[in-house]
Amino acid sequence: MKKLMFDFMGKRKIALGFSTLLILMSVISLSIKGLNYGIDFTGGYLIEASYQQPVELESLREALQASDFKDAQIQHFGSTRDVLVRLAPRGGLNRADLSTQVMAVLQTASDKKVDIRRVEFVGPQVGEELREQGGMAMLVALFGILIYVSLRFQLKSAVGAILALVHDVVITIGVFSITQIEFDLTVLAAILAVIGYSLNDTVVVLDRIRETFRAMRKGSAESILNQSINETLSRTIVTSLTTMLVLIALFYFGGEIIHGFAFALIVGVVIGTYSSIYVASSTLMLMNVTKQDFLESAKEEEVVDDTP
Repeated sequence: MKKLMFDFMGKRKIALGFSTLLILMSVISLSIKGLNYGIDFTGGYLIEASYQQPVELESLREALQASDFKDAQIQHFGSTRDVLVRLAPRGGLNRADLSTQVMAVLQTASDKKVDIRRVEFVGPQVGEELREQGGMAMLVALFGILIYVSLRFQLKSAVGAILALVHDVVITIGVFSITQIEFDLTVLAAILAVIGYSLNDTVVVLDRIRETFRAMRKGSAESILNQSINETLSRTIVTSLTTMLVLIALFYFGGEIIHGFAFALIVGVVIGTYSSIYVASSTLMLMNVTKQDFLESAKEEEVVDDTP
């Protein structure tokens, strides 16, 4: 039975235009709108309350809007009986006074009894430090991966892997800027997970490309790249689909508290799968990769192996 062979490289110019458009949209949005930072990065109060029975968020939101808490953000936490209220920093109020006022508002909005479970405060300075440290963590992760791929692959493949990673991170963060979905520590953790997922998928494709170049005596670079991508396609699809099933379940049934986390991973998996096929491989085409590039790499590996 003849295997299906998709002409991925034949569509690389369309993919290049699509990627360029997404990156431009992301950069422009980040420059103009920025990110909608959560309380983890901006500082403020986090109040967790619990009702004896399920409660509608809309009535609670209206009550908070009608009071002195117009900037409050409220969402379910774990179940429809538990709610999470986020407030910006307030001068002149300590934690006890603030929780008492919020509890009074939440109680008037519903005939069901409410209890305050916890009240946390993150200072603006702490939030700023978390934002800086989170950005540093992302840069350190990218730098470590840069070193890894530089040692793992020859130059042209390493460039393709790095561009694919930068492509995925910029677009994923750009989606949060465009949609203004809250960007907090859980989302940052998801971005770091996207980096690992994207790298793993890209390494599999680049490994197959390297082996195919060394094994085939004839054929153009485009045909060899197409064959390599098609040979790893089933693995890529199965991995992506099974991951997506878990993430979609988390997004819809995991509660609002991890919506941002699940959404970031969903976007990252889709973009990461796409970049492994098109960005990393198309970069090799743009750099005029030849069989000789991989043969030289093989010779260098043999020299290292023979060194006592």
